[in-house]
Amino acid sequence: MGQQPLSTEFALAPNGSAAVVPNRMDLDETTLLANLRAVQNAGGLPMDGALRLLEGAAGTESGPQPVRFPNFSVEMETGTGKTYVYLRTILELHRQYGLRKFLIVVPGVAIREGARKAFDATFEHFRALFGSVPRRCQLYDSARPARLRQFALSDGVELLILTLDAFNKECNRVRRLSEEFDGATPLQLLQATRPVLILDEPQNMESERSVAALASLGPLVALRYSATHRDAYNLVFRLTPGDAYRRGLVKRIEVASVTEAADSGAASIYLEGIRSTARTLTARLRVRVQGVDGLPELRSLAVRAGTSLEEKCGLTEYAGYHVEEIQADRGRVRFANGLELRIGQAAGVSREVLFRAQIGCALEAHFRKQAVLRRCGVKVLTLFFLDRVDNYATEDGLVRRLFREEFLRLREAYPEWREVDPDTVQAAYFAQRRRRDGSVDLLDSTDGRRAEDERAYQLIMRDRERLLSFAEPVAFLFSHSALREGWDNPNVAQICTLAAARSELRKRQEIGRGVRLFVNQQGERVTAAELNVLTVIANERYEDFVASLQAETRADTGEVPPPPYRVGGEREPAGEECGARHTSVRSAPPAPRAEPGGAGSEQTADLPAMLGSAELVVELAAGLRRRLGAAGSISVVRGELRLHGDRIAEGPTTSSRQSGGASDFRLPNVVDLIQQRLDEVAPPLRLTRRTVREILDRSGCIHHALDDPHGFARVAASVVIELLQES
Repeated sequence: MGQQPLSTEFALAPNGSAAVVPNRMDLDETTLLANLRAVQNAGGLPMDGALRLLEGAAGTESGPQPVRFPNFSVEMETGTGKTYVYLRTILELHRQYGLRKFLIVVPGVAIREGARKAFDATFEHFRALFGSVPRRCQLYDSARPARLRQFALSDGVELLILTLDAFNKECNRVRRLSEEFDGATPLQLLQATRPVLILDEPQNMESERSVAALASLGPLVALRYSATHRDAYNLVFRLTPGDAYRRGLVKRIEVASVTEAADSGAASIYLEGIRSTARTLTARLRVRVQGVDGLPELRSLAVRAGTSLEEKCGLTEYAGYHVEEIQADRGRVRFANGLELRIGQAAGVSREVLFRAQIGCALEAHFRKQAVLRRCGVKVLTLFFLDRVDNYATEDGLVRRLFREEFLRLREAYPEWREVDPDTVQAAYFAQRRRRDGSVDLLDSTDGRRAEDERAYQLIMRDRERLLSFAEPVAFLFSHSALREGWDNPNVAQICTLAAARSELRKRQEIGRGVRLFVNQQGERVTAAELNVLTVIANERYEDFVASLQAETRADTGEVPPPPYRVGGEREPAGEECGARHTSVRSAPPAPRAEPGGAGSEQTADLPAMLGSAELVVELAAGLRRRLGAAGSISVVRGELRLHGDRIAEGPTTSSRQSGGASDFRLPNVVDLIQQRLDEVAPPLRLTRRTVREILDRSGCIHHALDDPHGFARVAASVVIELLQES
């Protein structure tokens, strides 16, 4: 209330060289606060007692001048149309108050490209709503200063999109004196327009240096748009995750986590947390220790620098795992053998096995969903977040190889994919680096910018319509961090996080890349709730993922969810069911322990001859093969996140199994373990090492020792004991 519509007005540019068309505000701080409180009261938002302003300085010909400008925050859950809202707000501010100059400040390239694309995509839509208002949207380019002059001198609606890095340093070209601007700086020309700042993801602009850079633009006001505000200055609107879910504005979320199973007997290390006090620095690890019955059991232990896990756990698999350094500030523990773990990260089952399981889950979900959604005209996309660029960028990269192998294996079950070459359906976009001459180059880790890098950049960042077309084969996208924040695509149906869990990577930001509702080949939304499902293939336990997402939601929105819970029992997946998966490496189920004695104990005089006979070796091998059966497996548990009121909870779960693999840890001598188990029998059953090896070779079950050497030895020994008792 109180702001009068502006007619076209002019102000002199620096040095009086031209007449710019500026914005103007008539309201004082008291009136702004009254208006703010009226809006907050109407929207049921927390009421501010004072108008919060940011302060800085703008450089002028006469020196730095103090700048104070109000900030207003809009909080919208990712995927609900934040960019659309601020573009429409810009046009409303022009229609109602005559404001014309808007600087859209973004933290990175992905958001910059997304904002420009949104402007182009909505141009005709907004023309139908606002008429033929002269408006122009440009990307800031330091090599093309004429664009700044157009921005300042035009009397139409001008939008200029620029990254924070373009003006937050003294060396930026926008801050240099220029003959093209009659001895002034381009920045001074921008200041003369009194721009309205649109801050996209402002939580990345909270540092003292960033605030000073924003103030140097001489803004009239700043409007802040984000799903995850670090500080919501003067909040004027809030759309929470619960609101978005209830209104059907976003996809449902399913979680597929790939971890080592809790009941596996294999060695592992999971970093639960780090505690720092004035006197001690300790890390809490979840590891396997030698139990009272001689079998490993899972336990949480506190360790310090210098701790030997082999000694502390009593297991030879941990040989070489000496805690070398604990870094509380970085949430990291480093071992003497080179292993590094961050909080929430695990080591145990080999990275290749886990990555293969994750990639396989993502591909299966993609193939199944595409078969269903093709009928609706929806092309499905899968986004992979990498742990290291080289795991994909190099020709022999681990992820590149595993993707190809899993694609070729799984495509046989899906006729429409059988003739598809995996190399034609994938593309990657990584971060950027700056050359010495100042030009920007796409990061490729090998030979810099290549034709395929440029094509991938254009396809992923700028040509969404082509990417979503069935005519374009690319459907699997790979990135390290460049696509985490600001970039999204409505048809991302799977997000596979191969990167190690790190505290600075927020789950709400990651899953935000794919929560928008699907669109069909005509660009129309598909609103059916049963179809709009985002599957997240994570690298942590399902329960931990849910708890962490709850904590982030509580911190960001104030919604207080309860501890996660699980509903439903286990069953095999049916038909085309495409749910979330909890994937974990498990050993074969342990056999009941056989108790020696009775008739078996009475035959001690004949044991040496019996244990050396070829017939018994064959019989023991067959018994071991019957007991253990197939190879060790990976359990796949499917579950869905559901909303109950304002609470995030786990939905029903189901399970299935797939093949497992080897461990990162050094395996103990299985023959020795079996002999140790037999030595515990009274009287001891002393098989020679040669006999034990022959039994294992004939059984064909030695692969089970890769998953769980101690469990395998226990089962093998019990089979020998049982068969001898029956003899």
